[in-house]
Amino acid sequence: MRLVILESPYAGDVERNVAYARACLADSLARGEAPIASHLLYTQPGVLNDESADERALGIAAGLAWKSVADAQVFYVDLGWSKGMSAAAGGRAFETIECRRLGGEWTA
Repeated sequence: MRLVILESPYAGDVERNVAYARACLADSLARGEAPIASHLLYTQPGVLNDESADERALGIAAGLAWKSVADAQVFYVDLGWSKGMSAAAGGRAFETIECRRLGGEWTA
């Protein structure tokens, strides 16, 4: 399986963005990939608080640490680019990044 870092918006309308990220995970899995969405994993209750600047920075750093083992970094962009996604795209370890859309109800 192809290991991918999945990027999508989180901050802002968190409820909508979490639902979107889950749909993105399903899309990635349907493509035969093994995605990791650190913004869903590390923001679970009792893990990290995304509203704390220090904890948010720790979560972003932990997510980006996966670049050393991932095959690709995939950005789902139906809802646009968040500041976190833009930061994740900078200093990338991959020659290119992949942008995807789910379309349908997620079209911005």
